[in-house]
Amino acid sequence: MKKYLIALMMVLAPMTASAAGGAAVPLDSIDIDLTDKASLQRGMAAFVNRCMGCHSAQFQRFERAATDLEIPADLVEEYLIFDNDKKIGEQMTIAMAKEDATNWFGNPPPDLTLESRLRGPDWVYTYLRSFYKDEARPWGVNNVVFPDVGMPNVLEDLQGTVINHCTPEELHAGHETKVDPLTGERIGGCFSVEPETGSMTEEEFDQYVYDLVNFMAYMGEPSAMVSGKIGTYVLIFLAILFVFAYALKKEYWKDVH
Repeated sequence: MKKYLIALMMVLAPMTASAAGGAAVPLDSIDIDLTDKASLQRGMAAFVNRCMGCHSAQFQRFERAATDLEIPADLVEEYLIFDNDKKIGEQMTIAMAKEDATNWFGNPPPDLTLESRLRGPDWVYTYLRSFYKDEARPWGVNNVVFPDVGMPNVLEDLQGTVINHCTPEELHAGHETKVDPLTGERIGGCFSVEPETGSMTEEEFDQYVYDLVNFMAYMGEPSAMVSGKIGTYVLIFLAILFVFAYALKKEYWKDVH
């Protein structure tokens, strides 16, 4: 038994170390809401328009997403499928070949179907909002959550050009934002946005990224939308069954007591 416990600890040790390393930079917390169909619909549009130029979602089908999110199939075919040869029942893949992606980016961009489940919605949300200008990098940007990332900031035209005023040590310690303890509003911090470089306000951009991450969380586990409803029905059934089971128990034990 002792040998089994030692083996289990050795298996779990790398996982613990990995989790600790991923939590080094404080993450912004968001509440995923798979019942907000409007948010999920906006998120799907954002994902198709902003992410699918380089990233695929090969384990998700357009038709399944359209059905779950209550988007008419004809609208998906007209506005969200840009390849005329692709049918709505097909997977959400892209035309970019892995060989070309490797030549352009160094490594092919990862499939994003399960990215939210792998890293967590908080990580993805913080990552997408943490790009900043860095002329030393090939794409001219860097990221707080993923230092030296080999990805351009595809949302820069929405957020604006972000300028960093802090040292790497301060960024790593989580000083990218500060919050006023009285009002709860962000003040100061490491970042500032160059005026008139983004088409959205900070609140609009945060909502845009939330919708995108909300959709990615849905993609990671589409069945969660159904299982949540089933779980509610099961609890109601068990509550009703308990009444009859308790009455039956009273009937069986009435002579004993």
